[in-house]
Formats: sequence, C-alpha cells, structure tokens
Amino acid sequence: SGRLQFPDGRTVRAAYAAHNGHPFRSTANWLMETGRITAGEASMQGIRAWMDRAGPVETRMAMNQNPRFVFFRALPEGDAALGPEGAQAVPLTPLSSMAVDTDIHPLGVPMYVQTTAPGLGGDWAGMLVAQDTGGAIKGAVRGDLYFGTGPEAGERAGTMNAPGRLWVFLPKGVAARIHTSDMATLGFHAGAP
Repeated sequence: SGRLQFPDGRTVRAAYAAHNGHPFRSTANWLMETGRITAGEASMQGIRAWMDRAGPVETRMAMNQNPRFVFFRALPEGDAALGPEGAQAVPLTPLSSMAVDTDIHPLGVPMYVQTTAPGLGGDWAGMLVAQDTGGAIKGAVRGDLYFGTGPEAGERAGTMNAPGRLWVFLPKGVAARIHTSDMATLGFHAGAP
C-alpha cells in the first residue's frame, strides 16, 4: 500500500487488493545469492544503486525472479495527511503502525517494540498497533514499522533492518490460555518490558 504521485502532480492512495497466488521471492536475496550485491548493500538504497548501474535489462531480469505480482485498488485521496490503508482497513500512522505475520499476531493487537532505527538516530522504542501485513514478514518477532509517506520516510524505511524486542499486549483471558512452551515455539519469551 502507498501513495502514488504521477508526473502531472496528481496523487492517489493505493491499497493492497490481491496477489497472483505465487510465492514471494525476495529480489534482494536473489541479488545477494548471485553475487550482484553484498548483504551490506541489501537496503532499498543499495538495490536502487545497483539498478542504476545495471541498467533496465538486468534490472527487469532481477525483478522477474519474484513470481508474485501484487494488485492494488485506488482509494479516494481525501485528507492528504492520511497514510495508505493497511490490512486492517484503516489509514496507517507513521511510527505507530506495524505490519506483522497474521498467522501469529491478530490485526489490531497493541505491541511495544525496542529496536535500533538508523533513520531515527539510533535506539528507538514505542507503542505500535498491528495494522498491516507483508509478503516477507514471517515469524513472531518480525515486523515492518511504517515510517510515513514521501522521500524522507522512504529513506528512513530503506535503512531499517535491525534486530529488536517485541511485547504483545493480550487480554488476561487470552494470555492465560497460551502455554509457555507454545510461546517459545513461536519465538516469544515470557517477561515484561
């Protein structure tokens, strides 16, 4: 999901609608596996720099390694301050919305995250809400923080790839039904922030 800006200056909010059913394959991983970039270059900025050097033919070949196609639907522009619509069908909020693996976390669950965010100056912690999903987001302690719209937000998001800690807030009745062994299997560790 995101905001599209056309050459005539017009903008459209776009929301995820569907995909073609094929498995997701990371272009960044393929570029690393084939020696075209290093792990240190596997950021949005590093991949764009490689594409600029490689040219359109090799760039298209790299992008075609991912068989999944995603389809979007246009949303009314409405308030220009609104973020794109996430999987929870509400506009995403910068530094408050996170994309998660919905096989593990339900949408709408509040979370507390501690991590390092180079684009925000280093250590970062905050309360977030699970409001979106993503094809590469798999696992209990994996998520994508929404940074906002525009070039600066894109630069910040492009540098974000850091380990962190995550606490999920659940109602007592739900938390009591989850066994510690089940939590460990999912990658969680009991404790307080």
